[in-house]
Amino acid sequence: MSNRKVYLLAVLAALVTVLGFSAVAAQDGTFFGKTAADLFPIPGVAANEQEQQLAFRALLNANIPDGRALGEGKTITIGVLGQGSRGGISGTVYFWRNAFEAATGATLEIVEVPYNELGTTIPADFLTGQYTYDAFIAAAWQYGDWVSNEWIQPVDQWITDARFPTWSPDDTAAPFRALLQWGGQTYGTQMDGDAQLFYYRNDILSDPQWQEAFKAETGMDLPNPPTTWQQVLAVTKFFNGKDWNGDGDPDDGISLHLAAGGQGHWHYGTLAAAFAVTPAEGDDPRKVTKYDNVFYFDPDDMTPLINQPGHVRALEFLKELAATGQEAQFGWQLGEAWDNFLGGNAIATFSWGDVGSLSQNTDRSVIKGNLGAAVIPCSEEWYDRETQQFVTDSANPNCVGNTTGGSWHPVLSAFSDEPELTYYFMALLANPTINFYNATTGWQGIDPCCTYQLYAPRGSATSEDYTAVGFDAGDMERYINSYGSNVYDKTTYLTYLRIPGTLEYLQESLDIRLSEAMTDQLTPQAALDAAAADWERVTDDLGRESQLQIYQQAIGYVPS
Repeated sequence: MSNRKVYLLAVLAALVTVLGFSAVAAQDGTFFGKTAADLFPIPGVAANEQEQQLAFRALLNANIPDGRALGEGKTITIGVLGQGSRGGISGTVYFWRNAFEAATGATLEIVEVPYNELGTTIPADFLTGQYTYDAFIAAAWQYGDWVSNEWIQPVDQWITDARFPTWSPDDTAAPFRALLQWGGQTYGTQMDGDAQLFYYRNDILSDPQWQEAFKAETGMDLPNPPTTWQQVLAVTKFFNGKDWNGDGDPDDGISLHLAAGGQGHWHYGTLAAAFAVTPAEGDDPRKVTKYDNVFYFDPDDMTPLINQPGHVRALEFLKELAATGQEAQFGWQLGEAWDNFLGGNAIATFSWGDVGSLSQNTDRSVIKGNLGAAVIPCSEEWYDRETQQFVTDSANPNCVGNTTGGSWHPVLSAFSDEPELTYYFMALLANPTINFYNATTGWQGIDPCCTYQLYAPRGSATSEDYTAVGFDAGDMERYINSYGSNVYDKTTYLTYLRIPGTLEYLQESLDIRLSEAMTDQLTPQAALDAAAADWERVTDDLGRESQLQIYQQAIGYVPS
């Protein structure tokens, strides 16, 4: 069934008949007696009625089964990243709470946890035996802690059970599906697929006058889009300080968020991978070896790699790139960098899929119809750890894909008193029609994870699926195709860090050290040397041997 049908009211009645919604979608067009306004009350938010109706159609077409036998009179508690009822990730739980309660007769309680406390609050709850949460909207990097401590349980036994909302791991793109699993078992249900893309102003880079001016000033053809970081720097340097948007003020080349505590370490990793990660030789370029397809630690002994020459060169390059934007970037959090680009003041940024969907929200964006999107650039220089030499090759640059970030999704506590009812909620969020809708709102922070959100040949979505919700067809062609290419087409990928202490390594150490380098408190080498020393202490505190074992399992490394 085309996702377009999900959103076309004209065929809603026919779909109800064909799919046999029975008690779920009653003849009066309600969901268990509830209307769109009952289920999605969002006063004070622009375009309420449109949002309500699109969500309601997605819900009706999800064919949600009657869950009252599982939930009547019961209560479950969900822990989630704390960003409020209309914030990224947490907003999704709030948004669908009424629908879950209507379908099950249960009560859903929500507990928000600040990002910087994810590595302490939830583990402390387990270690003290409180077992507050039935499920959590987890970041995939938390699996190292949770699986190794047996705090969460697999959900495989319920995936095909007709008592629960329908979803299939087969729909989840393979790199994201791997993040729902550990040791061959499925622990999470699909929700969000985090990967970073390069975004740019397609209209400006396509403008013959700007192409001519770029050629006159640099002697190069204006790359549209840039495919290497070195080309990106040439483009942002050229446009920075020029009034290319015609507002009478000088505009920016790049828009980055560089304040400590703003998750900038993920962006550094995305950029640095092409400077520091090499593919394996032989038939499988993604094979993890001592020297290839590793970024964070030596897989033989947990020695930090973060201060290796490739990583240091990447940080030096990031400083050069940041200099082609505002000085205010050093105090910006993530949303501020997005808004500077969405507001038409920067020629480029690189970040998660949120930028693609937010660009279509005209309350926040002035660039709808002019969004450019491409896979993360390659690098014309990189460090080969095995030969201990830098390689320079502009004709065959080093290209590394990514699934950088959280890829947020629900996981089930091993100590839940209501595992089936809790899984019902997890499966509701994973249902394809609901998940497709969530990824088109922008404000929910939900990015494409699955084939039904990608265009052929990687998926089954069509342009009409996106234009039906008001998106620009050209923007989506660039954005969705780039997302699919990043997920499927790269020779090698930045390995995912899923070990105990991930938040300590990245947020509490690397993020701070990066800020010290970006603000000239330390040189890039000194900053990353300090990060490496921090990491050694964390590893020793947590137990080097156990950390090594979990790290090897997480990245698929088999010692020779």
